[in-house]
Amino acid sequence: MNRIIRHIGAVIAITGVVFFMLAAAIYAAGGRVNTTKSIPVGLYWVASAPIETGSYVIFCPPKAGVFDDAKARGYIGAGPCPGGYGYMMKRVLAAKDDLVSVTDEGVHVNGDLLPLSAPRDVDGAGRKMPRYHVLEYTLGASELLLMSDVSATSFDGRYYGPITRDHVKAVIRPVITW
Repeated sequence: MNRIIRHIGAVIAITGVVFFMLAAAIYAAGGRVNTTKSIPVGLYWVASAPIETGSYVIFCPPKAGVFDDAKARGYIGAGPCPGGYGYMMKRVLAAKDDLVSVTDEGVHVNGDLLPLSAPRDVDGAGRKMPRYHVLEYTLGASELLLMSDVSATSFDGRYYGPITRDHVKAVIRPVITW
């Protein structure tokens, strides 16, 4: 009986090591997993593609109070980015020369209302949400509006405003999403 238990333990340990090594190899090769509502949940691959409207990107949030609060509230995780923030994944919904406005109705890009973009006043715990207020702003050459187009509750550009391109680590492409 003791021998069987040791054998089962060895099989579990070997399986765990193999799984960890496989996950590390996939990450090193460019695989990224999204588990949040910001973009479709699934496996993404780092691509050597230009950053353009419609692209999915992975980025480090800039060191700012709005991201300190987001981390403290659990909207974003801890990680290797400056400020101790984790990477975030969003979609580029506006870029250079796009006219952006954020109103109670939602986020408008070049006059078109983005779906699911109405800012929430409070989060699920009843805490006041930050708000990026702008009636009309034309994005500069290095600025991007990073948002979700699949979730009305995503912590995104409607709350923190534009991000500069130097914060983007990579364009990512979906492999398998659900």
